[in-house]
Amino acid sequence: MDFSVQYLSFFVIQTEDQANKSFRHYQTLDREAYETSELKKFLDGEFARIVKRKAERNPLTEQVPTKVGRFIVEPGFELAGNPNYALFQRIRFAGNPQDFLYASDELVRAYMDTSSVRGGALIVTAAKLSKWFDDPILFVMKCDFEPKIATIADEKSLVRHVDMAISAKNIKAIQYPHIPEEGMLEEWELKLHQSSHARYFEDFLKFVSYEPSVPELVNQQVMDMVQNYIEEKWQAEPAHEGKQREAEEIELWAASEQRELQQKWSPEQVVEAATRITEYQPELELKFKLDGVSVRALLSDYGQSVHVAQLNGRYVLLIEGDSFQFEKGFSPVELLHPESFEDVAKKLIEKPHTPSDSGRGGDDGVPW
Repeated sequence: MDFSVQYLSFFVIQTEDQANKSFRHYQTLDREAYETSELKKFLDGEFARIVKRKAERNPLTEQVPTKVGRFIVEPGFELAGNPNYALFQRIRFAGNPQDFLYASDELVRAYMDTSSVRGGALIVTAAKLSKWFDDPILFVMKCDFEPKIATIADEKSLVRHVDMAISAKNIKAIQYPHIPEEGMLEEWELKLHQSSHARYFEDFLKFVSYEPSVPELVNQQVMDMVQNYIEEKWQAEPAHEGKQREAEEIELWAASEQRELQQKWSPEQVVEAATRITEYQPELELKFKLDGVSVRALLSDYGQSVHVAQLNGRYVLLIEGDSFQFEKGFSPVELLHPESFEDVAKKLIEKPHTPSDSGRGGDDGVPW
């Protein structure tokens, strides 16, 4: 990808704490000035790297470094009414260096109001990718200051400390518009990349929304199914106090970080619900613990190779497959010649029952 920088404004942010922060404009470069500047060497390859970085509209986890945002527009209003979009457009299509600086300065001032801003360089660039597009692409790049950076000095002093050192290694970036495929611009979308724990750009872009992650989508699907289940269960008595109580208990269950097996649905109902979800997310994981044993499978495995049963007041997990694979660290289990299923089942059935203190209930004693 061969990018041609039209304009670039370079700012430095200084922060002692959230109450004491400031920024300074160093230079605004046009195309000719950029070509002969040291910044060209520093940024070479970064524009292409940012554009090529993949981002899913519905990421597999909630904490992802790269995501796609969409400008928020009220019904009946045009895209130009979105303040973030309007500012980005003024920067992209600035006709001269002064106009570019004015619009970039407005962007930096808005960025300075975000939470937990750290010191560093903020670089605003409009660059053309003439191979695909006539209009420029906006890049907003933030390089945090690198601590404890030194250069080699002479034999006596060995190293010399460098103030305000920055690196292209961990650049945070906003790219607008989003390029979902080669040669395709999505005017409604932008792409941002930041540390997964940071929210600088999301705080700054107040009028941009993000599609829910896959876990969030699944959570909503499951909750919709549970709500339908309650409505059908209490259809004959919609005003019964039991319905309200069960709805409140579900809210508590959904808000709990550690959830117990609820014993509400039959295996057939669970398989049906899981099938509806995995039609759109076939690789969705199923993760849980049975006492201290962690299990990681696919949701589609339930009812096929993963089965849950009850025996003498305890839970039994059955996993079937064609072969075992052991990883690091030998164990005696690897030398096992397995017993027949019937022999193991007989042992479990005849195993003395020891009451558990875990508080498990049956159909009449579930926590919701």
